[in-house]
Amino acid sequence: MAAVKVKKIKVKTHSGAKKRFQVTGSGKVKFQHAYKRHRLVSKDKKVKRIARNAGVASAANAPTIREMVPYK
Repeated sequence: MAAVKVKKIKVKTHSGAKKRFQVTGSGKVKFQHAYKRHRLVSKDKKVKRIARNAGVASAANAPTIREMVPYK
C-alpha cells in the first residue's frame, strides 16, 4: 500500500490578537500599553511615560498569544 499524504489543517489567526500583538525575532511578544489615547491632561506623567514604550508579554501569557497569531 502506498502512503497517503495528509494535509495539515491551517490555523486561523485571532482577529483581535493580530491587531494588538507582534512577535519579535527572538520569539518575545510585544504589545502597546493602554491609557494613552485621550484625556491625557488628567493623567500622571509617570503613567504616560510608561505607556509610551512597548511592553513584553509575561512568560505565562506569551504561549497563549503565540497560538492566537501563528503566522506573525
